Amino acid sequence: MTNKKEIIAGIIIIGNEVLSGRTKDVNTSSIAIWLNSLGIKVNEVRTIPDDEKIIIDTVNELRKKFNYVFTTGGIGPTHDDITAESISKAFNLVYGFQKEAFSILEKYYKPGEFTEGRQKMAKMPTTANLILNPSSGAPGFYVENVFCLPGVPSILKSMLGGLNNILVGGDPVISKTLNLRTVESEIAKSLSEIQDQNQEVEIGSYPFFRAGKLGVSIVIRSTNQSKIDQCNDQILNFIKVKDIEILKEI
Repeated sequence: MTNKKEIIAGIIIIGNEVLSGRTKDVNTSSIAIWLNSLGIKVNEVRTIPDDEKIIIDTVNELRKKFNYVFTTGGIGPTHDDITAESISKAFNLVYGFQKEAFSILEKYYKPGEFTEGRQKMAKMPTTANLILNPSSGAPGFYVENVFCLPGVPSILKSMLGGLNNILVGGDPVISKTLNLRTVESEIAKSLSEIQDQNQEVEIGSYPFFRAGKLGVSIVIRSTNQSKIDQCNDQILNFIKVKDIEILKEI
């Protein structure tokens, strides 16, 4: 079976509250795990402020570099939610009410509750395609290869599945993890040699301290299960030689 072409993505986290540390970014992890399952690799993540020029410049830079770009944040009802208008300007498109989005929101709210602020959530590039929102009504949208999602993690997560049929992925990325009672310096040379012999496999080592145990997680990632198995065997060999303990549960 021949490998599909590598499909790569970038993520732009938009929001002053993330940069200030008031809000913790968990959206990168949700998007990356989901994209990996579709065979799409995340190659870059940027966190930027609610600043029109920076949003426009970043979107225009990344949409040329990657097959797909995902933005999170800044599409709500308040004055500092400027992502939708900035995306319109990045693509030189008309910013205004997207008819389908307006209709969805109008039906979602009770009579009299569809206020001017809430109506703003239907404003975006008027020709944009919608990303339906099963959690709170307000849709996200996409233009060409740029997909704009809300910043609220639970809402964002609920919207990802609706894009499965729109994105064209490569081979899904498979991963295997070995947790060892050791330190990185003890295994660095051996891991480096194995990485050199297995160019199609990505090997990462991550120190941890959990439940009073100091150790290193080795994560092997590839689109090919047999290459992961081969790499895993080579790692197990040097672990045995060095008499390093494998931690079953941590």
